[in-house]
Amino acid sequence: MSTQSSVPASVALFARAQQVTPGGVNSPVRAFASVGGTPRFIKRAHGPYLVDADGNELVDLVCSWGPMLLGHAHPEVIAAVTRAAAGGTSYGAPTEAEVDLAQAIIERTPVDQVRLVNSGTEATMTVLRLARGATGRDIVVKFAGCYHGHVDALLVQAGSGLATLGIPGTPGVTSGTTNDTLVLGYGDRAAVTAAFAEHGDRIAAVITEAAPGNMGVIDPGDFNAFLAETCHAHGALFISDEVMTGFRVTAQGQFGRDRVVPDLMTFGKVMGGGFPAAAFGGRAELMQHLAPVGAVYQAGTLSGNPVATAAGLTTLRLATDDVYATVAAAAETVRSAAADALTRAGVAHTINTVGSMFSIFLTDGPVDNYDQAQRTDTSAYAAFFHAMLDAGVYLPPSAFEAWFLSAAHDDRALARIVAALPAAADAAARATTLAAD
Repeated sequence: MSTQSSVPASVALFARAQQVTPGGVNSPVRAFASVGGTPRFIKRAHGPYLVDADGNELVDLVCSWGPMLLGHAHPEVIAAVTRAAAGGTSYGAPTEAEVDLAQAIIERTPVDQVRLVNSGTEATMTVLRLARGATGRDIVVKFAGCYHGHVDALLVQAGSGLATLGIPGTPGVTSGTTNDTLVLGYGDRAAVTAAFAEHGDRIAAVITEAAPGNMGVIDPGDFNAFLAETCHAHGALFISDEVMTGFRVTAQGQFGRDRVVPDLMTFGKVMGGGFPAAAFGGRAELMQHLAPVGAVYQAGTLSGNPVATAAGLTTLRLATDDVYATVAAAAETVRSAAADALTRAGVAHTINTVGSMFSIFLTDGPVDNYDQAQRTDTSAYAAFFHAMLDAGVYLPPSAFEAWFLSAAHDDRALARIVAALPAAADAAARATTLAAD
């Protein structure tokens, strides 16, 4: 007679995964290292829900870290992907769909030309090379807490998984690689001015998240306008990284909120509709420095993949004003309910919002930069996270990430989130009390 194992499927899968994959995951934050416990292995998803390997249905507030603006497995996206795959999954040759996707990005943003790539890391890596090649300068300025993918030159005080895991930088990145990277405090105008005063004729570009989301969400206010003006006064380029915010916070990304025109931009997440796709773009005269017309080299075997472009095109086509209004309303419902629950439980908190993206910091006072973000109570967040997970709501497994909703988060899904929040806030309060004792 056989007996059925009582070990949850996710626990068994994680044990297997740790044997064949470092840490058992293919991206570090997924490991639950900062919140504790075993990561949920996902079997499928639909609308606003994930279904884990044990069959638990979870309301998803990660949305694949932003791409799933329409929700999971949207029927029209699935149909477009199925048609594309039936025609072949990769050609290594140009397609009309690549042209259409580039045009769709151009129509929504201030860029003149676009080059498609496979990941946000590729996009940021290439715009740095392009900026240096176009200006003939070496130094790039970035900001503490802004994450631009795991590019060696930018993996310094980079927020996101590094902040989650408490890693200030990373072994394997040589000092020579980062010698030409200046890291300044986000929002510190005096530091920017001083950097240009000292290094102005050597600074190729300033790169920033259009609205930071990897140290938690920070509203840039008019900081982007200041950066663009300062760059142009010194012959440097202003690079706006919209991998996260692009086509998410508005149909035009953060550009749609502040109207600051960058020299170069990066895109990802929503424009891939859940597939590995990204892009970068900018003024035509800058983009003409790229091979094959220019001398700055970049290439990618799978760039413009026909399946990914089909998903991205369909997602952008379906991302109407009504979709953005629906997502914004859903986000406001969750934000308000979370603030009310935390206030009632006596938990100090600050909620930062950019469009429909938001983060909850369990700390007193404003959070406008990386140092302030790091004051958040990570132990209290871990308690909050697990209480929500136990109630069937999947939050980012990190206190330093944005929360995302989709147009599929309907009244049923929102009701489950709202119902779970009071107990989660109480758990956070208990964790805060234990830490104080």
